[in-house]
Amino acid sequence: MIVPYVWIGDFVRCHSVVKLLRAQAPERPVDIVSSTLCAPLAEYMPGIRQAIVIDLPRRRLGLPLQRQLTSRLRGKNYAQALVMSRKWKAALAPFLAGIPLRTGFAGEARFGLINDMRFSERKLPRMIDQMGALALPKGARLPAEWPLPELKVPADEVARWRAQRGLTAEGSPIVTLSPGAVGAGKAWPPGHYAALARALTEDGASVWVLGGPDETAIAKQIAGAAGSHVHDLTSADLRNAILALAAADISVTNDSGLMHVAAAIGTPTIAIFGPTSPWHWKPLNPIAAILEPPGDEPARERARSEGNDAVRHRRTADVAVETVLAAVREILRKGR
Repeated sequence: MIVPYVWIGDFVRCHSVVKLLRAQAPERPVDIVSSTLCAPLAEYMPGIRQAIVIDLPRRRLGLPLQRQLTSRLRGKNYAQALVMSRKWKAALAPFLAGIPLRTGFAGEARFGLINDMRFSERKLPRMIDQMGALALPKGARLPAEWPLPELKVPADEVARWRAQRGLTAEGSPIVTLSPGAVGAGKAWPPGHYAALARALTEDGASVWVLGGPDETAIAKQIAGAAGSHVHDLTSADLRNAILALAAADISVTNDSGLMHVAAAIGTPTIAIFGPTSPWHWKPLNPIAAILEPPGDEPARERARSEGNDAVRHRRTADVAVETVLAAVREILRKGR
């Protein structure tokens, strides 16, 4: 049983851990604790038996929900829990449920709650290395390559979703834009997305804007600038974005959760990076292009050892609309 991080991108990364566990012991089922937001992702991840959906609070213990989760875990015959987060409360329910082996990194005085304690997390600079290390025996060497996350979305489900949305008649290329991002400075400006959408619709493309309710206002701004060939598909249900990305010819995105979703689906993905390091935070899956502010190559090199501190000064706004447009046109020219 995996207790993952709750962010979308980290949840997608967790599928590498699932695949690693299944390769080690194909007969052992793997379950994952999930928020309501991330639960649709688990349905498309091969190798996951079920998602245990519960919305634990982020900034407080939430004892009633912890008890509820404990009761759902108890008696399920779990042999091991992998607790990805270093938070004390993340390990509480697996402990109370009596799961015999509880693996996690040291943090917040969790001795006892975690009985398979791992150290040296800080020496593993990438999130995937930290996650994957917990699925390996203590002291084991990390593999040169991790299994790639994978989201398998059935074509017939995509077709039904498009029919329900009235998006079946479009024969033009579909470009999705994902303007949302968590973290200061990671979002390419809405005006840049609007200018890109305008140019793409003039090329004959259909533009679908994806994200949650926080991105609805941006989607309306983009549609207002680029016209009727822009569709606002923002929604509180992540499944809409998953199905849209499965249908798309190309995805343009910030460094965000939907970047990882698009890459795991296999949709050609253009990722715009600013104050974050692509080496640390890009998807494991191959993507079509990583676009960064021009110049400052020494900072890019330093980022491998210094992390985001080396590139924190960069602005996504300095990635020109023309640069992104040229990348989209080139990928569409080559074909999916």
